[in-house]
Amino acid sequence: MSGHGTALPMTAHSSGPLRGVAEVPGDKSISHRALILGALSVGETRITGLLEGQDVLDTARAMRAFGAEVTQRGPGAWSVHGVGVGGFAEPESVIDCGNSGTSVRLIMGAMATTDITATFTGDASLNKRPMGRVTDPLALFGAQAYGRRGGRLPLTLIGAGQPVPVRYTLPMPSAQVKSAVLLAGLNAPGETVVIEHEPTRDHTERMLRGFGAAVAVEDTGEGRIITLTGQPELRGQSVAVPRDPSSAAFPVCAALMVPGSDILVPGVSQNPTRNGIYLTLQEMGADLVMENPRDEGGEPVADLRVRYSALRRIEVPPERAASMIDEYPILAALAATAEGQTVMRGIKELRVKESDRIDAMARGLEACGVQIAETEDSLTVQGMAQVPGGATVRTHLDHRIAMSFLCLGLASRAAISVDDASPIATSFPVFEGLMRALGAQITRAAD
Repeated sequence: MSGHGTALPMTAHSSGPLRGVAEVPGDKSISHRALILGALSVGETRITGLLEGQDVLDTARAMRAFGAEVTQRGPGAWSVHGVGVGGFAEPESVIDCGNSGTSVRLIMGAMATTDITATFTGDASLNKRPMGRVTDPLALFGAQAYGRRGGRLPLTLIGAGQPVPVRYTLPMPSAQVKSAVLLAGLNAPGETVVIEHEPTRDHTERMLRGFGAAVAVEDTGEGRIITLTGQPELRGQSVAVPRDPSSAAFPVCAALMVPGSDILVPGVSQNPTRNGIYLTLQEMGADLVMENPRDEGGEPVADLRVRYSALRRIEVPPERAASMIDEYPILAALAATAEGQTVMRGIKELRVKESDRIDAMARGLEACGVQIAETEDSLTVQGMAQVPGGATVRTHLDHRIAMSFLCLGLASRAAISVDDASPIATSFPVFEGLMRALGAQITRAAD
């Protein structure tokens, strides 16, 4: 069973060339932040291209619970009338964040310095994920958290009545933790400082500036120092959400695996803190061209032209992990079809995602006949001429595990099934239809 209803088994069969245009959904990270910052602003924020997956819809519902007026005006078009920094009202009921770690961690940050109390929960997957990495720094502002053992959901957060600014060094590269601290700093007096030793996705910093906050970023010997001046008046903005580079990675990698494929993926974000997967693919020998580079809504974007390629092994630099952490599952699937041994190190963060993604990919690849080796912090995949397949893979309620093995099944000798594809709706609700339109042979159990 998934966290959102009845399990949905799917099977991917060996397919002919993938052809056509793949219009992937809006960027999930930016969609979450647009709703939250819109709710913390004065006036109206208009959003176009919003990802309408379940994760983002859970964030929209939460913002309503905290007092913002959030309205859908059309496909991908939303309006948020905010309550201003420090203006959140106390929710009348529990905030259910579904499967979304981004939702719960960012929302905790946004409310932690307001004198209100809220209780958070999620689905079976989210309730297993550690929240101490966020509640520990939020406690420095004066917030108090009471959850299950290990700091897990359900969890009640009591916001600080008299918040103080903090200086916090991230113990791990995490855009979610960084963003939670910065959002908490909005309602604290003075300057809140976050120091990160490895740069992570910078959407929060970019968007805070766009909404009117004073944010300074400096690269020093100590690391990247981000300084936010607290208690600004954020003003509603127009936000055009670019297409999600993490979602785009699935049709891109599928096209690289299936002989004869030639697809175009338009308008994909090429933010330098998010494009590690595309650099890696090019280093593997992918026929991947960035066409029509441009800037949309403060984010660099490009159209991706992708053609089937015979790929070679690579050792992914560990320092690249932060810029492609969500793409390692599909990279591992793709590596199974490349020549030689692909090594991915510095990826222990994958063990605390929607599932333990290192373990989930390792067990799934083994079931499909692929040789792997793993450590706490790495995964090594031995490529082969053609993956045998023929297995049913457990997704562990993880959308990226499900999509990765469905893509791999398109290039395998025998079909690959996943036990539950329903979590795909959290981030990429049009995945099945989009892939079928390109020529992918993906079926449901009842088909």
